[in-house]
Amino acid sequence: MSQVLDEIEGCVPALRRYARALTHDPDRADDLVQDCLERAIRKRGLWRPSGSVRSWVFRILLNVHRNDLRRARRAPMPLSLDDAMPGNEPAGPDVQPGRLALAETARAMQALPDEQREVLLLVAVEEMSYAEAAAVLSIPVGTLMSRLARARAALRGLTETGAPKLRSVK
Repeated sequence: MSQVLDEIEGCVPALRRYARALTHDPDRADDLVQDCLERAIRKRGLWRPSGSVRSWVFRILLNVHRNDLRRARRAPMPLSLDDAMPGNEPAGPDVQPGRLALAETARAMQALPDEQREVLLLVAVEEMSYAEAAAVLSIPVGTLMSRLARARAALRGLTETGAPKLRSVK
């Protein structure tokens, strides 16, 4: 059992990265990881050595996230007092091209359907194999591959439409 706890601990940085990409909110991401770790530790006796601990923990995180989304749909999010105050508009856009491109990509990823974003994050960001990502999502590898292809195509479309057209140089 101690080995399982060590493997769970080794997954924490990747879980935090994945949670932040899913939620786009550092505080919610930390809460999500904490809930995931609590559940994984409490239910570590249910883990079976037939699969990887990493896939199992990521599946727990994803299930907790999905449960949170369902719960949030049923109850409206409270409006923060800071958001309601006039004059709290964000400062002007950052002019650094790299940061703009990154922000545009992040916004485009948030616009993807949940199932496509989840697949893209596991494969592209967490560098999971197709088989491992399919195990996390509890879907066949073929389904994962088609979702990934649709996610990549949608992401390309979302990021290219806002991109300025470059003129050819003669």
